[in-house]
Amino acid sequence: MPELWKISGLQLARMIASKRIKPSELMEAVLARIDEVNPKVNAFCTVARDSAMAEARAADKKVARVRSLPPLFGVPVSIKDLILTKGLRTTFGSKMYEGFVPEQDEVVVERLKAAGAILLGKTCTCEFGYKAVTDSPLWGITRNPWDVEMTPAGSSGGAAAAVASGLGPLAVGNDGGGSIRAPASFCGVFGLKPSRGRVPIYPLLPGWETLDRRVAHIGPLTRTVADAALMMEVMAGRDDRDPVSLPEGKMGFRRELKRGIRGLRIAWSFDLGYAVVDKRVKVAVESAVRVFAELGARLEEARPDFPSMHEAFQLLFAADCAGAIGERLEEWKERLDKGLVRLAEFGLKASGSDYVRAVNKCHLLWERLQVFFEKYDLLLTPTLPVPPFPVGIDWPKEVAGQKVHPLNYLAFTYPFNLTGQPAASVPCGWTSDRLPVGLQIVGRRLEDVTVLRAAAAFEEARPWADRWPEV
Repeated sequence: MPELWKISGLQLARMIASKRIKPSELMEAVLARIDEVNPKVNAFCTVARDSAMAEARAADKKVARVRSLPPLFGVPVSIKDLILTKGLRTTFGSKMYEGFVPEQDEVVVERLKAAGAILLGKTCTCEFGYKAVTDSPLWGITRNPWDVEMTPAGSSGGAAAAVASGLGPLAVGNDGGGSIRAPASFCGVFGLKPSRGRVPIYPLLPGWETLDRRVAHIGPLTRTVADAALMMEVMAGRDDRDPVSLPEGKMGFRRELKRGIRGLRIAWSFDLGYAVVDKRVKVAVESAVRVFAELGARLEEARPDFPSMHEAFQLLFAADCAGAIGERLEEWKERLDKGLVRLAEFGLKASGSDYVRAVNKCHLLWERLQVFFEKYDLLLTPTLPVPPFPVGIDWPKEVAGQKVHPLNYLAFTYPFNLTGQPAASVPCGWTSDRLPVGLQIVGRRLEDVTVLRAAAAFEEARPWADRWPEV
């Protein structure tokens, strides 16, 4: 048997249910791995060691006396530090909330616990998840397990680094512009941003109500597509505390994974007409795209007529920052991330009409995308335009020898937050210096299952889960 920390969540759940391993044995193995590796990567900001072991020991006794167990019984799961956890400190990566202990769980945490999962702890994020690398004034720098001098991206960088390093098989992140898919790409794991409303969001981050409802999505980060599908079966479903939650009941995501992609109409684009992309990413993505043709899809290079949304997205995000922390900015600005301060100050200067124009531009983007997806079932792009870059910078200033807009870094991810479509990142290659590259799979509105089908088909053709960093 391989080390327990190397086994997928789905396999572990089956091994526990069949009494091949005890939940406490698994928890001891994962906690030992965290003790060994977390000091090197800083994936966890809080480890719930005592409660996790107590729950695992209680689970040992339950296995012996209960015939039918819930689907994630005894399996460890980590929660990003932007997601509320009852009785467990939730800081949002900020000194503003350094001692904050929520009085209730978010819906997703409620559901994971009800499914038998055991909460390992909280994973690191940048402050309020505002940028796509993972460092904060409170918790410092999170590092990429493939090369600790590199960033794991963000803002769910702690979650992705944990899964990539074997610090628990399942992680929950959230994504307001690429914050699940970007770390999945840089850390060589699978990450799914579900359709808006597929996983309910409640309660909301204090002060961030507009952002949460408009562009934020909660989703899984895992080593395998099947693990993510299992998590989605637990996490997805209507909850009227979130008024945009989708009305569909529970969905059999795993049931669909073996259907394949033969006959699907799939478009691919290296740049969406406006992004600047590193040659190493292009090589990896071009190789990956050929796999979809080999699997029977009807593949076509596309030149979509999508408007660049850089200025609109930046203004909307800045306005949300201003709305969330603007009233406390003068009091806290010396203790906040400097980039967050600049973004909030920019948001405070925006007018109501500026905001309305940005929102209207989002409607134009959706109109263009809706027409595009009348022709295609899926769209393939790079997840990010660059491979992992060094810690200490927030985004690449140049790509392929060209100076670029800061949002060139997220050019392929954030548009699909504005439209609410499902999108996933799969590992599709490694550079010559062993750094991961991700391929993004974007689906039609509400077609999460089709995205997972395509990801599973690619995983079967180009498996990645047995490849581990030497951290």
